[in-house]
Amino acid sequence: MYVRNRMTANPYTVSPECTVAEAAELMRSKSIRRVPVVKNGKLVGIITERKLLEISPSPATSLSIFEINYLLSKTKIDSVMTRDVITVSSSTLLEEAAVIMREHDIGGLPVVDDGKLVGIITETDIFDSFIEIMGFKDAGSRIALDIEEDKPGTLAKVAGIIAGFDVNITHLAIFRNELIIRINTTNVDNVIEALKKEGYRIISIMKNE
Repeated sequence: MYVRNRMTANPYTVSPECTVAEAAELMRSKSIRRVPVVKNGKLVGIITERKLLEISPSPATSLSIFEINYLLSKTKIDSVMTRDVITVSSSTLLEEAAVIMREHDIGGLPVVDDGKLVGIITETDIFDSFIEIMGFKDAGSRIALDIEEDKPGTLAKVAGIIAGFDVNITHLAIFRNELIIRINTTNVDNVIEALKKEGYRIISIMKNE
């Protein structure tokens, strides 16, 4: 899966001349936590909710609410934005984008193609993709097997057993010695018994109606 499959295309943006107050209101009204800063069609920075909190006066400040609002309405984004923005392209693999976010401790990446901002990918998009890939919300059953032996052909053998009951595998993942299979039925008793007879240890079974 690529970034283009999960990104938000044509994201909200602000200009460097936008004020901190205006950017904060945009984030609040649109329920977003980061906004790319664009000038003449080119990405020049990014402003985040975290950054706005960092530059906002402390609750212990002696300034009045009117003075605070005045300062925020006069401060330009250009003076507080992050300029060295880490970006990805729309053809970047989703897992690669996830690694970049994790390594740099950031929650989102502007997506730039040929110098033009085309979207933004966030940690929420990554989480949603993971849930979709694992089929956690889909109707059916999730069966986790211990495949400690890790013999060649194990996956094909397990799939053959399940196919014998006219059941489809809708999602599949392998994590170390655990094989996680989601099938499109909640009637799994016969499938489970057949797997056990072949020597597979069932770690867990979850059903979604």
